Amino acid sequence: MSEDRWNTVLVLGGIRSGKSAFAESLVADAPAVRYVATAVGGEDDPEWLARIEEHQRRRPQSWSTEETGADPARLTELLTEAKPGDTLLVDDLGGWVAAVLDPARQPNDDEADVAALAAAVRDCTARVVLVSPEVGLSLVPVTPVGRAFADALGTTNQALAEACDGVVLVVAGQPSWLKRTAAPAFEAPKPKPPVTATPAPPPPPPAPAPVMVAPTGFVEAPTEASVVAAEIPAASDAFAGATMSLPLVASGLTKIEPGMDLPLPSSDAGPDARERLGLIDLPGAGLGMVGEAIEFAAATQDTTSPQPWSSVRVVVISGRHGGGAAAGADPDDVERRVAETELGTGLLGRLAGQAGADLAVLRVQPSGAMEDGPVTADHAVDAALRQGWQLADEAADAGRDALLLAGVGVGVEAVATAVLAATTGAEPAATLPRVLLPGGRFDDHAWMVRCAAIRDALHRIRQEPRGATDILRELGGLDLAVATGLLLGAAARRLPVLLDGPLGIAAGLVARDVAAQTRHWCLLPEAGTLALVKQGADVLGLTPVLELGLDLGEGANALAVLPMLRTAIGLAAALPVHPAMLAGHDDTGLDDPDANLTEADEAGDETTITDGPAAGDSTDRPAVTEGPTVADGPVGTDGPAAGDGPAAGDGPAAGDGPAAGDGPAAGDGFGNPATGVEGGAAGRS
Repeated sequence: MSEDRWNTVLVLGGIRSGKSAFAESLVADAPAVRYVATAVGGEDDPEWLARIEEHQRRRPQSWSTEETGADPARLTELLTEAKPGDTLLVDDLGGWVAAVLDPARQPNDDEADVAALAAAVRDCTARVVLVSPEVGLSLVPVTPVGRAFADALGTTNQALAEACDGVVLVVAGQPSWLKRTAAPAFEAPKPKPPVTATPAPPPPPPAPAPVMVAPTGFVEAPTEASVVAAEIPAASDAFAGATMSLPLVASGLTKIEPGMDLPLPSSDAGPDARERLGLIDLPGAGLGMVGEAIEFAAATQDTTSPQPWSSVRVVVISGRHGGGAAAGADPDDVERRVAETELGTGLLGRLAGQAGADLAVLRVQPSGAMEDGPVTADHAVDAALRQGWQLADEAADAGRDALLLAGVGVGVEAVATAVLAATTGAEPAATLPRVLLPGGRFDDHAWMVRCAAIRDALHRIRQEPRGATDILRELGGLDLAVATGLLLGAAARRLPVLLDGPLGIAAGLVARDVAAQTRHWCLLPEAGTLALVKQGADVLGLTPVLELGLDLGEGANALAVLPMLRTAIGLAAALPVHPAMLAGHDDTGLDDPDANLTEADEAGDETTITDGPAAGDSTDRPAVTEGPTVADGPVGTDGPAAGDGPAAGDGPAAGDGPAAGDGPAAGDGFGNPATGVEGGAAGRS
């Protein structure tokens, strides 16, 4: 949850519950904070002073401190005078209530002070966080003063809870939100006349099962693929797996919520595989940019020699969004593409067949207009998350070793842009893709309608919480919820996921707020051309493997480059380390300089490694001994003898050419002549 979106928050908690630390975390990103201290007295109490000093040490130097002292009206004045750009942290209201009950102020209308404070909080334009002790959970105090304090504090907490946008209770350092939006004051229920009971509406229909399309292989003319219904694993079989891999729809044991502890890829195998790439036997400089995919495969397989993905499942999610997000889209054309994919034909079907991947096509229920209100309900979001997790479970149970997420729908680009803006603060106008029409034309008017819908939606939720389920309910819709659940389930089953397009990137951003480990199981094979994808990938820490500039549609870019990635991963695993990298570890004698010198002498070479420049050489040229030694390459006899080259007099005059150390040593092993010819003999230089 992005708790920094509240305007006024009341933080409740007991003694040493962590309420103050949590309240400080809510305003940690503010450039300046006015800390309002309400404590009165205690100068002669060392323990009390130690508590105050502890709070002071936690506060940044940029914060300013104001004390209300013994005047409760001072807090009301500060709230009334605060400006829209200000941030106030009041800690805590227990001191303020103590000042209200001060006998020196009696008789006094204490309830009027509480009402005035609540009104000031309700009307305050600044950002306000109030900390208050929760004393109502203990026994009733035995002293009159204690009872008066508990009663007054309880009344104050109720009044401020009604006035604040959010209320959170902190217990043992763990926050629990009691109120997320402003609610009307509580009213006692009024008696109602009897009504005739009507039957309850039928339960919602079960989530649709995906259509499974088997790979058909690459053919010149598309052929119809066999279509089978997706199988749902039985609960009895599922309980044999790991806890995090239980099918949620069948068992309901695992709750999808922030803070999930999912596995991570190996932190050692990836860097080790990257290091091995520099040692393998290749005639060129290496595999270049595809090394990113090899390192990813090594980390997710926990081996320095990963195997190419042999069984990939392409999960195609088709959703439809209403309102301005769908401006310029042709629903009939989208339906045609989805139907082709279900038959194993069309662009995705052809590329999947060529790559030997199967297709799982899932149609989800339409989502509402994000500018008008929540696009779906909480229970629908929960069901969609579970269905996405189950899709990952089914793929793992079927033996798939990688997933590829694709989306074909209406309004997906605008919704993904809104999610990116809501979660990262990105500018929608800079990331919203243009509306492309058939024939290469752009519909700028439709783009403006989409941009306006995003603006209105973000304005509507400006004071709403920004947790994962909140974003899905208010903006993302059911297709994004299924995609998010898929990423979470894949991470739980240690399945790598290839992302490609707005739906996958938006799902990655939402899944990150549920379990941060999910992004480490994702790979972006191709950067594409969309700024939305590039900026979202940068936030997720995903480096594109390739930047070919493909724009084939979501899922198609990754399928197009998948064979190349497989080839690179297979080469990295199959090729051995270069023999030269192993020479220093065997018994061939290549690491014994004396042995090499002896062999060179026996070969009758006219020029040895100890030859230096002639007496007339310039002193600023290095001697022969400054060049590489014979031990740096194979034995010197691999090249022709010094006598094979031209005579010493054929070269330039002394000092005109490089010293013998400037050329390769006699035994460089690459077919070069001996030092007396290629490097220049002592008499030539």
